[in-house]
Amino acid sequence: MALLITVSPAGSGWTVQSAALDGDVIFASGAKAEAAGRSLADQVAESGRTAELRIIVRDGSLGGAFLYPSRSAPSALAG
Repeated sequence: MALLITVSPAGSGWTVQSAALDGDVIFASGAKAEAAGRSLADQVAESGRTAELRIIVRDGSLGGAFLYPSRSAPSALAG
């Protein structure tokens, strides 16, 4: 199962939420929150776990969902 990372509006700012974080991370701009979410998803994939990044827009709808497949070395998967 993929680790879920969510970027969503929070008051006048934006938040990044994930079980990979100790708590929510707040940003003033959606662009910075999305960049942080993408960076986290990339780090998770590099570590060998699949991540799913969901972007929620201000009206509450899903703006986009992106899958970051695990980038484990093939030899690590073989054995």
